Amino acid sequence: MLESLSAQSATESASFLTLTYVVLIAFVLSCVAAYVYRLTFRGLSYSRNFVQSIILISIVSAIIIQSVGDSLARGIGIMAAMAIIRFRTNFKDPRDTLFLFCGLAIGISTGAYAFNVAIVGTLGFSLAAIVLHLSPIGPDAYFDGMLRFTMRTDTSERPAMEGIMNSYCKAFSLITLREIEQGSRIDYAYHVKLRRGKNHAEMLEALTRLDTISGVNVMMQEATVEL
Repeated sequence: MLESLSAQSATESASFLTLTYVVLIAFVLSCVAAYVYRLTFRGLSYSRNFVQSIILISIVSAIIIQSVGDSLARGIGIMAAMAIIRFRTNFKDPRDTLFLFCGLAIGISTGAYAFNVAIVGTLGFSLAAIVLHLSPIGPDAYFDGMLRFTMRTDTSERPAMEGIMNSYCKAFSLITLREIEQGSRIDYAYHVKLRRGKNHAEMLEALTRLDTISGVNVMMQEATVEL
């Protein structure tokens, strides 16, 4: 069946059955990639919406490729229509971007009837992700949790905040930084690894002593604390 579908030309008007197979194969292969992402995920902020996006974007890209075919006019028209949509999603991890590109590649290859490329590529990508996950260079759970709080933009207490985090954390990495309340406050989110003997509740209490900080909460691997 796959050989007969692959033999078709992109300029031909695909039958309803052919389009059904294209969408179905894109769905199945992207589900494999999404499951591998979930299996190898080692972060603290797992997003089901992102996993669903890996699957849905493959179907969308397959539909686009089927719509374009070999028509230059269609391609230009679709590019103009897609230019209206602006994707402003910031990925916290480059690995997330790779899995989203994998979903795109699955949809493009299935939409172009390159089913062998789609199947072998998906299996190869998934196998590589699992091997890297289990290898010594795989992502270990280095950070203990995620710290989040808001601070006024016009404050001089930022050095004090950084001093508290340095005293309680062996390492910390900024995840997101965004303005809220019409730019009067900034929302911070950090991955943190506590120093040996330090308690996250004590760190939260120290941060709340600063007048310009509010909404302090930490999500540890074993518990969530909010002050």
